[in-house]
Amino acid sequence: MMRAVDIIRKKRDAAELTREEIEFLIDGATHGSIPDYQLAAFLMAVVWRGMATAELAALTGAMLHSGQILDLSGLRGSKVDKHSTGGVGDKTSLVIAPVVAAAGFDVPLGRKRVFVPMISGRGLGHTGGTLDKLESIPGFDVNLAVDEFQQVLERCGCALIGQTPEIAPADKKLYALRDVTATVESPYLICASIMSKKMAEGIDALVLDVKTGDGAFMKKQEDAEHLARLMVDTGNRMGKKVVALITDMDQPLGRKIGNALEVDECLDVLHGGGPPDLRELCDELAAWMFVLGERTENLEEGRALAAEMIASGRARDTFREIVRAQRGDPGVVDDPGRLPRAKNVAKVKSARAGFVTSIRSEQVGIAGMLIGGGREKKEDAIDPAVGLVMERKIGEAVEAGATLCTVHYNSDARLADAMELLFDSFTIGDAAPAHAPLVRKIITGGDC
Repeated sequence: MMRAVDIIRKKRDAAELTREEIEFLIDGATHGSIPDYQLAAFLMAVVWRGMATAELAALTGAMLHSGQILDLSGLRGSKVDKHSTGGVGDKTSLVIAPVVAAAGFDVPLGRKRVFVPMISGRGLGHTGGTLDKLESIPGFDVNLAVDEFQQVLERCGCALIGQTPEIAPADKKLYALRDVTATVESPYLICASIMSKKMAEGIDALVLDVKTGDGAFMKKQEDAEHLARLMVDTGNRMGKKVVALITDMDQPLGRKIGNALEVDECLDVLHGGGPPDLRELCDELAAWMFVLGERTENLEEGRALAAEMIASGRARDTFREIVRAQRGDPGVVDDPGRLPRAKNVAKVKSARAGFVTSIRSEQVGIAGMLIGGGREKKEDAIDPAVGLVMERKIGEAVEAGATLCTVHYNSDARLADAMELLFDSFTIGDAAPAHAPLVRKIITGGDC
């Protein structure tokens, strides 16, 4: 007969747990038969001792099977999702989901249509969340039941919702404990949390965007690579094709930060414009989704197909249909002025001429939270209209008194603090720094 205390002691002493022991713990977490204090002790033991690859696969599998696994076998084609570990201005899901879904028609012989079942999250700390961005579209419903989610997916080729009660309930339980026991940062627990939810979507393949740099949770690239390898290996062990792109977060992605502002910028991209870095990363992520989903033979074809979906307007039209199917206002796609807008603006200006040599991205994200664009506590309400526009980015020239950042705000309660943080976030030097690549490294598994 198993006892939680014996399993905790075993992990505390750096011994490898069996699949049966891990399943016992996760079953107890799901059904409430193991108390929170013992689960918290187990989580801390994992933080201290880590996990072997077999243990991590067992943990992910047990969390996955704690709830419902979607059956998408009735959809003829590949099911591919994308997940980002989070960053400032990270809004790629709102572009690549309709881009990939739009390519589901006129599929060449021997190729597959790609469906995008996307179960996303809310903002965490200084980083934004896909659900919060979508909810800035008037009426958009991210809380679809599983059967309606599948109907929208079949109709539009993509659906974007939050985690339902049926999906990986053990993850909800353990994450709540991690949040209050200083065990959030463990790469093993991060991996199990992400991968259990993604595998529950019934997908065939997954593209991971693992951020690194000042605005990411993983500040050091070696830490980001370690997490990426854990997730790729775990997905491969579960029979899925997984690739991870290590991408730059030493400055915000794109120009706009804040929920409605980021939707606006994504619409710019879908209409053929938008900032070059956002377009580049969206093309790269979409290309990998096409390759893993067997829609194109290689990345070059994938990039060309992504560009075609935007140039032809098909991605834009698909996004409009997704918004309509999820009860949002489809008029925002052609008239972004229907999105929430802040009443006031303020300017952060440069004290000297020169070039932007660095941006403290995490501080920028925190400044956005201070004006109401994020949550400092879980119960906090978000103002979808507020946010920031980065008028200058790394490598760009500035004159003395030039605007570095425009702040869109409704309340001035904490505006002064936000402005001070933003002014301190920009470093101005005499020469432009060397260009840093947006995609730093690609980590693939054996099946990619």
